[in-house]
Amino acid sequence: MKPWDVAVVGEIFADHVFTGFPHWPQPGEEVIAEGYVRELGGGSVNTACGLSRLGRRVRLVGLIGDADFDWFEHRLGEFGVGMGGIRLEADGTGITVSVSMRDDRTFFTYPGANRGLPELLREQAVLTDLTVARHVHFAMPLSRALAATVLPALRAAGCTTSLDVGHSPAWLRDADNIATIRDVDLFLPNAAEAALLCGRDSADAYVTWAVENDLPRVVLKRGAAGALVVADGALCHVAPPVIDVVDTTGAGDAFNAGLIDGWLDNEPLGRALERACICGAQCSTAPGALAALPHPPLLRTLRERTYRS
Repeated sequence: MKPWDVAVVGEIFADHVFTGFPHWPQPGEEVIAEGYVRELGGGSVNTACGLSRLGRRVRLVGLIGDADFDWFEHRLGEFGVGMGGIRLEADGTGITVSVSMRDDRTFFTYPGANRGLPELLREQAVLTDLTVARHVHFAMPLSRALAATVLPALRAAGCTTSLDVGHSPAWLRDADNIATIRDVDLFLPNAAEAALLCGRDSADAYVTWAVENDLPRVVLKRGAAGALVVADGALCHVAPPVIDVVDTTGAGDAFNAGLIDGWLDNEPLGRALERACICGAQCSTAPGALAALPHPPLLRTLRERTYRS
């Protein structure tokens, strides 16, 4: 048995989340937020904590500023995630300010220590660390050159892989990266990212693009419209549960955690999408990305209530 169910590698941030605005601020205008939370963030942290909350053994790999060690150690420890895979850098922890409305959010980001991730992944010791996981999830734009080195090594070690590059327009528009999407087991963009890939803001266009490029398993996260997956040319769509949205920060990362959890249980992708939609929706019921991540009993209850009624 491998020591880790999932290794999650990617960008780590300190999130400053502002919620409850009466309307979207215009340039030069000040609006007052009703809520504020400072929280660990970034796709890697959110997905790792989501998976650990679901009972998975998780290794988090990334970079933070050394001044934030105590805060990260304490908060991650509350989710059962250790610091063994995290390196400390003199360059400060990445910072994201999230302005969150009920239907969408905007991020202002300083990369900080995350700039060193490509070099970190080129270290043999780090790659060896990843190979002892059943599954490796990348929450970062993985360059084609780096992917061509890392992904074959992981596959040779028996690891499955998933990729969420986030809002990375240059990566998404680069046709060379289609080969990377073909090389991972699960590709996990949202609707805005998918539009950059296929050139049209349409789920049908994305499905056509996936089939034309012979991609094995690609997901489309559609927010309130649910999610779909194209697997070996077949299409499956799942509607989301009905919730009262407070803050959508981290919802896509929680979705990823639910999908990977189902994948590790060898569920059909349609059933795994149900887990994913519930995790993403539940995450949106509280400010910040971590406060409302579901544990297994809640996930089972919400799943029965949503998809088995």
